[in-house]
Amino acid sequence: MKKKSNATTAMVFNTMPEAPQKKKFCRFKKNGIKYLDYKDANFLLKFVNDQGKVLPRRLTGTSLKYQRKVTQAIKRARHIAVLPFTGDSLK
Repeated sequence: MKKKSNATTAMVFNTMPEAPQKKKFCRFKKNGIKYLDYKDANFLLKFVNDQGKVLPRRLTGTSLKYQRKVTQAIKRARHIAVLPFTGDSLK
């Protein structure tokens, strides 16, 4: 048995060219930051979304070493009530 070719199942590709993506970089390595202060709420808010969740590395461009430090600093700031656990009172 031969397969019947169906003309309606043609592949459709997006004709719009994609914009070139910016190269992500670790802001800690670039600026030479070695210590991350968990009491600096304004800086830590850059790594938290509107719901209060920690932003992943693929969005922030932070290296693995510093992403762990950011996560730990956010958890410490939440524990001492510098940052809220939920996003109700963020931004």
